[in-house]
Amino acid sequence: METAELVTRLHLRPRRTIRVIAWMDEESGGRGREAYTTAHAAEFPNHVAAIESDLGAAHPLGFNVKVSPQAIEFLRPVVHVLESVGANLIKPVPFSPGSDISAMSQAGVPTLGVMQDGRMYFNYHHSAADTLDKIVPRELRENAAAMAVMGYALASTSKPLPR
Repeated sequence: METAELVTRLHLRPRRTIRVIAWMDEESGGRGREAYTTAHAAEFPNHVAAIESDLGAAHPLGFNVKVSPQAIEFLRPVVHVLESVGANLIKPVPFSPGSDISAMSQAGVPTLGVMQDGRMYFNYHHSAADTLDKIVPRELRENAAAMAVMGYALASTSKPLPR
């Protein structure tokens, strides 16, 4: 949500729509993913990419990506911009980098997942201590910035990300 707000606050106008989806029910069946897939699968060929962030809000290191080798080269200028916040790693993965975007990945949509420093994530995840006071505001801003830079870049290119 912060990513969309940041793009709006900076008065950025990408060539393409940036769609923000607040997924639900990942841990117990993925009904949010299934509902989105049912409603939008016919549009997947028009999706430039899908990005998921689902490992808390720790410092972003870069992106896990399931994209073509040509797309990795295409992303290099974007990750160069993210170097200043240390979010410039691109790690190709053989599977969808997020469960909520897995149907899009299987349909051939380039998929990216924010790679975060998750060393502390499971100390609190789904426990009574999993509360907002554990979020470090600076790291949340870094995550929003990394997502905003990548999302805006993908939505603003003259050509879509190579598949």
